[in-house]
Amino acid sequence: MSGKYTVILAAGQGTRMKSKLYKVLHRVCGRSMVDHVLTQVEKTHMDKVVTVVGHGAQRVEDELGDRTEYAYQEEQLGTGHAVLQAESILGDQDGMTMVVSGDTPLFRASTFEDLFEYHKEKGAAATILTADADDPFSYGRIVRNNVGVVSKIVEQKDATREEAAIHEINTGVYCFDNKKLFAALHQVKNNNAQGEYYLPDVIEIMKSQGEIVAAYEMKDFSESMGVNDRKALARATKIMQARINDAHMTNGVTLIDPDNTYIDVDVKIGSDTVVEPGVSISGNTEIGSDCVIGANSKIVSSKIGDRVHVTSSTIEESIMHDDSDIGPNSHLRPEAEIGEFVHIGNFCEIKKAKLGARTKVGHLTYVGNAVLGTDINVGCGVVFVNYDGINKHTSIIGNHAFIGSNSNIIAPVKLADDSYVAAGSTITDDLAQYDMGIARARQTTKPGYFKKLPVYEALKQEEADHSTK
Repeated sequence: MSGKYTVILAAGQGTRMKSKLYKVLHRVCGRSMVDHVLTQVEKTHMDKVVTVVGHGAQRVEDELGDRTEYAYQEEQLGTGHAVLQAESILGDQDGMTMVVSGDTPLFRASTFEDLFEYHKEKGAAATILTADADDPFSYGRIVRNNVGVVSKIVEQKDATREEAAIHEINTGVYCFDNKKLFAALHQVKNNNAQGEYYLPDVIEIMKSQGEIVAAYEMKDFSESMGVNDRKALARATKIMQARINDAHMTNGVTLIDPDNTYIDVDVKIGSDTVVEPGVSISGNTEIGSDCVIGANSKIVSSKIGDRVHVTSSTIEESIMHDDSDIGPNSHLRPEAEIGEFVHIGNFCEIKKAKLGARTKVGHLTYVGNAVLGTDINVGCGVVFVNYDGINKHTSIIGNHAFIGSNSNIIAPVKLADDSYVAAGSTITDDLAQYDMGIARARQTTKPGYFKKLPVYEALKQEEADHSTK
């Protein structure tokens, strides 16, 4: 029984990226490039996937885990040599093998499926995935004979004027008869300027042996974009962003300005949600229906319920339940959980805290390492003091409590249901139900004291000067 296999080439360092990070690990809309490739390959239901690693092998393996098997290319001796490293895993298998580069994040699974089907239909030993390029410069050209059969692939530097005018280009993706692939790889020579073994040389070897070599022209040239530098990375990201945004709009999400909306590939958004310009939504974020995500907000790996309003705020690894709202200019740090109908106003920061339903945190407040019940009012300028210099401690606030403005809640402390903190207090002791805590100095008033200050005489002199003008 024949199978379907894929070899992903991910061994190169990518010196043109000028980066400490290996090329295939650079991210496009939330996933590394090689992850994008593997994800699309997985959708085509392979029997085996082998990723050829070299530079940064451990980091690539950490990224992809057990979703693929691995072959190691110790020396970077060309694409043909890289594929040959998978021989110990695939060499004795019957079936079809696709070879694709790990730096081509824009390919769709449907294109891979079409390539396999075309290869099988033609009974080919090798099928080249091609595309029509408006500007084919620098690409290998697909030269066909008068009946449309592929006669050769010619590189830019070797092309005649007529061949250079051809717009059908080699994308660098191939489908092979598996056993014929590895037999031909052993015949590839490295008699070239780089001293490397090139995968495209397999095509010439197969043709010289009378094998059928086919070419399948894909519909969308942009899928074939390889990323070799930061400029190409930016272009690939733009294309992926457009795809993602188009899908969300098709599913009923309103994007006011798609060109300035940045949504990662794994984000889920419900229908009738409105996303304003300048918004960044990343990670595995889920947003419900009928929400408004206001301009310049940032949401990272968070879960947002239905009918939530986010106004120019940052939300990281947190939860906002239905009908809650936040902002402008507030920040949910990791492990914040905001209950239903909770209001968080402007310039607030919430970290590792749970706020019960209908609680209000209006403005200029920090809530950290705390559990707040329902229907609590937290006044302006309140600080939950959670750190003693060594450990973080938790404050627990009961239902219907009132915390007056400019108060400090010193953890660990428990304020019971219906308790009351007077404005300006520093609370260090627990409060029982219905208790009020006051922890501030009594006011002392000194009548007429201002007149004893030097500034008073200066103001009187200034008034006298004005009166004589």
